Amino acid sequence: MEWQGALTLTTLFAVLSVLILTRLSADMVLMSALAFLLITGVLDPAQTLGGFANPGVITIATLYVVAAGLKETGAVQWIARHLLGHPASARGAQLRMIMPTGILSAFMNNTAVVAMFIPAIQDWGQRLGIPASKLLLPLSYAAILGGTCTLIGTSTNLVVDGMLQSQAGIRLGLFDIAWVGVPLLVIGGGFLVLFSSRLLPDRAGASEDLNQVREYGVEVEVVAPGPLVGKTITEAGLRALNFGYLAEIDRGGRLITAVEPSRVLEGGDRLQFIGAPECASELRRIQGLRPANGNVHKLAVANHQRCLVEVVLGPEFPALGQTIRDSRFRTRFNAVIFSLSREGRRVPGKLGDITFQLGDTLLLEASEQFVEQYRFRRDFLLVSALNDSTPPDFPKAPRALVILGLMVLVSASGLLPIMEAAFLAAGAMIVTGCITASRARSSVDLPVLVVIAASFALGTAMTVTGAASWIADNLLGDAQISPWLALLLVYVLTGIFTEVITNNAAAVLMFPIAVAVAEQLGVSLLPFAIAVMFSASASFITPLGYQTNFMVYGPGRYRFFDYMRIGVPLNVLAGAVAVLLIPQVWPFHLPGLTP
Repeated sequence: MEWQGALTLTTLFAVLSVLILTRLSADMVLMSALAFLLITGVLDPAQTLGGFANPGVITIATLYVVAAGLKETGAVQWIARHLLGHPASARGAQLRMIMPTGILSAFMNNTAVVAMFIPAIQDWGQRLGIPASKLLLPLSYAAILGGTCTLIGTSTNLVVDGMLQSQAGIRLGLFDIAWVGVPLLVIGGGFLVLFSSRLLPDRAGASEDLNQVREYGVEVEVVAPGPLVGKTITEAGLRALNFGYLAEIDRGGRLITAVEPSRVLEGGDRLQFIGAPECASELRRIQGLRPANGNVHKLAVANHQRCLVEVVLGPEFPALGQTIRDSRFRTRFNAVIFSLSREGRRVPGKLGDITFQLGDTLLLEASEQFVEQYRFRRDFLLVSALNDSTPPDFPKAPRALVILGLMVLVSASGLLPIMEAAFLAAGAMIVTGCITASRARSSVDLPVLVVIAASFALGTAMTVTGAASWIADNLLGDAQISPWLALLLVYVLTGIFTEVITNNAAAVLMFPIAVAVAEQLGVSLLPFAIAVMFSASASFITPLGYQTNFMVYGPGRYRFFDYMRIGVPLNVLAGAVAVLLIPQVWPFHLPGLTP
């Protein structure tokens, strides 16, 4: 190994150290390493930037748009409502949750699945009386396991497939890895159902204390005909929201103040909720409810371009001292008032009769441009948009699911490779109105793509400088070890990498080592590449190893040891299943290869 190889290994060690010991963003660290390798002459420009043209990276970017279309239309919530049901025990709840999550994660990015399922699972757990800590970590693990079932289930699979295409001319089919992924999902899911209730803590979710936040009153109406008519309060998911509670029902002028969970909803019921501003966002995500304020429907803004905004009235607000009804607020600001909070408390009475006072906090439905338009105006002291508050476009959910199904069908049948099928699906999401072009652009997670593409430069440097071969020599030693043992070593080393750096970076850095090991043993590359693929995804031991693990850390009130207690046995189980099955599907010795 010459100086270029030593410099590459030094750079790799520096990258790992910085990612582990500091809070610098991964994209900045890896781009710095990419620039360093280019400037020092270890790589030429084509080698340095090759990752940005890799088919796997482009496919990942395109699938972000497909996932965003499913989210914008509320397709995942629609699926959750029909599949989760009302199990009687924690174990039954985990079983009802793990299988749908795993199956859905096989066909769309598992990070997006977890992001959309977290609020639904929190609400579901509260309705069933099951702590969020018993459900959210199994949700993350089920999504990870489900992502190993198809080529598009996780970005790691697409990254490894992209490297196989560019370096070995091998292209995997959509369901090729299902021979290992499906047994892994079934066995891993079974482990979670049998043991996660014992191994996970019993902690309540991290919902805010409603006594410590701004309190609003939000009124919604049950749509008739609609999916909530004839359901009880509990069945409709309205019994225990994360950020509010149902205070009363106005049924044809008759006020029902003691709302029992078994109360059956009727069309036209007006439901009065009290809670934090996020309560309005929760209610907008429930199909079958609409704002009781008729002015919302008169707002001259398309549904998908709306969001919830909080504003604090300033001294130059033009309607101070006027009632909401007389202020002509919607005409002046092209926004509709949902509720009003004064000194942290909701103001009782009819909304239209409330008189504006200096310092009142309003909860509005407005256009996405409202914040930028009024941020520096003197009408309001503070303007703040609520995160993820755009109401789903539920009527388009079946359309989005059909597009996803066609993408899977076209790719699985071999009519088109997955990258081309993803391009068509993303275009169809935009053309059919499931997502706008602007939201499609914003849905692409550029930092993640930069991390993956920049990682390719390090992987290429390890190959061209001989650093990967040097590591393989030291990994195998002088003894003639069996391919099985070499496969296990590659799997374990990848697993260690993925627990301390991103799973995609671990896959990219281990791939050239897997190539070198296969070449030195004189066996097929495929089993080693597939081992890298599965091991990089099987990150269960730490909250930092996989993005979905970190996403449930706060909502489930987990601690670091919680991950180790359930993640270590699950990692061992997944590794045993993968290492045993991979050589059965992709033999070490193929025709034309010498043992």
